[in-house]
Amino acid sequence: MAGEKTEKATPKRKQDERKKGNIFLSHEVVSVFSLLIMFYSFKLFAPHFIQTIELNISDFITLAATMDTVTASDMQKFFIDGCIAFGVTALPLLLVGSLATIIFTGAQTRFLFSSKLLEFKGSRMNPLNGLKKMFSLRGLIELTKSVIKIVVLSVILYQEFKKQIPLIPRLMDMSVQQSVVQVGIIILSIVKSAAIMFIFLALFDYFYQWWDYEKNLRMSKQEIKEEYKQTEGDPQIKGKIKERQQQQARRRMMQAVPSADVVIRNPTHFAVAIRYDAQKNRAPIVVAKGADLIALKIVEIAEQNGVTVMENRPLARGLYETVDLDQEIPDQFYQPVAEVLAFVYSLKKKDLKQ
Repeated sequence: MAGEKTEKATPKRKQDERKKGNIFLSHEVVSVFSLLIMFYSFKLFAPHFIQTIELNISDFITLAATMDTVTASDMQKFFIDGCIAFGVTALPLLLVGSLATIIFTGAQTRFLFSSKLLEFKGSRMNPLNGLKKMFSLRGLIELTKSVIKIVVLSVILYQEFKKQIPLIPRLMDMSVQQSVVQVGIIILSIVKSAAIMFIFLALFDYFYQWWDYEKNLRMSKQEIKEEYKQTEGDPQIKGKIKERQQQQARRRMMQAVPSADVVIRNPTHFAVAIRYDAQKNRAPIVVAKGADLIALKIVEIAEQNGVTVMENRPLARGLYETVDLDQEIPDQFYQPVAEVLAFVYSLKKKDLKQ
């Protein structure tokens, strides 16, 4: 069927959809790799976090033991100190997570920002569209991914806790710092185990999103034809425009024939009109040329306007095939054309004397 979308989307279609903000993006890739980077950043910053938290807890305990009353200015200072402690501990992780999200999103979208995505669309408020999405192939895929993630994470957590249960009572014999380090080791072990499965899931989601995007952009053969007409123009219209341009060029060429010095012809097939102005041109130029009917018309106009017409078969054919309109003749024609012009000028002088 002509309306069946079986053809791959054209570059123009993809570009138009991109301008609308319609691009493929795997959120699984963004979330998985961003979380991995955040966990390992937490491991890198952990000593600094622990030191900052210990210092703040120590300061607040000391203040609690020494201060009898708390004023409004003291509360303001405590609030500022708490904000600074939060910024020192949480802000680096927040910045790393935000930067990772921007990088992995931008790597897929080529940092596209489209205001069209922010436009209000009534179809988004339609509950029927929401139900269609829920029970569509995409909805089924999203549900399957969520179930897989829950199952994988549950199995990994169970196995890890089962392995770490004998070590949990020993945390009571450790200092706070040692306990935090041990808990961090357990968390990173869970992250490493889950990361392998989640990375495979993210890669699957990436290729699925790409396939689904390409499928939704498919075009019918009729749509490709219509796009070609819009970009390249209707072939019939282009043909008419080209024909009109040729007619206008031919009309201008015929208007230049009366200004020629001589028309060199091959009796019926070719005619070339030449003009030479020593002050403007280095060599004679071809002001008109044609074959068959156009050649006869050039000769007719030349005779009506008193332009000399000479027969020289090889020269006429050579100039017609070699030299474009309004172009100077090449070196190999200097001598024969000079002889023709010399003869024409001699005729004109003879006519003037008479």
